Amino acid sequence: MTGQDSLHRFIFEDLGIRGEWVKLTSSWQAAKQHQQGPAIAQHQLGQALVAAVMLSATIKFKGAIILQAQGGGGLKAVVAQSTHDQKIRGLIRSDDVVSSGSLEAMFGQGRLVLTIEPDNAQPYQGIVPLQGNNLSTALQSYFEQSEQLNTRLWLFANDNHAVGLLLQELPAQTTDQDAWGRITMLADTVSEQEMMGVDCETLLYRLFNEENVRLFEADPVEFQCTCGRLKIANTLRTLGREELEGILLERGQIDVICEFCGGQYSFDKIDVEALLAQENSISPSATKH
Repeated sequence: MTGQDSLHRFIFEDLGIRGEWVKLTSSWQAAKQHQQGPAIAQHQLGQALVAAVMLSATIKFKGAIILQAQGGGGLKAVVAQSTHDQKIRGLIRSDDVVSSGSLEAMFGQGRLVLTIEPDNAQPYQGIVPLQGNNLSTALQSYFEQSEQLNTRLWLFANDNHAVGLLLQELPAQTTDQDAWGRITMLADTVSEQEMMGVDCETLLYRLFNEENVRLFEADPVEFQCTCGRLKIANTLRTLGREELEGILLERGQIDVICEFCGGQYSFDKIDVEALLAQENSISPSATKH
């Protein structure tokens, strides 16, 4: 089947409506490989990763989108990240049993945090309550409050695939005042089975064959963790000498496992002394505040 692990952008000519379609297969399998939790929690991660990929396509700079749903219920946290070039990773934190149903049933009292992290600028963060039937409705609330753009999402995930469809009304003039209602009504007829089973071109034809839709070339999506020894060392450095030496005294070395990919990093006393010495070598004038 074509269209695996890809993002498709499309636009309705003359209607001022854009869209995106995402399907994750191999990247979905790789992203969840090191995440423990019941199927319902895993599937929420799949939906979040699809959403992060679609949102990453809207940023006009090098950086990343991080979507974080967190609460006090059986499902504690779902974190999904996608870079501007659609490299994804994610994690879940949950109890062994998670209630099905609405977001409140799964997460309890919670919030949805959307963070935009440009490579060379300060991050921007938006927060909305984690409420509604599913992640799609929570994200739609975010767009209504933060972006003030009509946006609809359809997100699905199972053990094999994670898929999604996004429609967004652009801030442009159109003579067709009924366009948004008509297009979203047609999209509401889509089923999970249909989203899982057909490629983007086929799906768009089935839903919108009477509309003038322009489909762009696909962008590949792949799992890639951004962890590394240097990043782990920078994180450890923030703990300070006293805490690091306390861990070394208790355990002999410091072992760190990446929550996203399971990568393992070990630091002995010599390593710790080296990273602390590196911190001391940084002059005050080079420090950013």
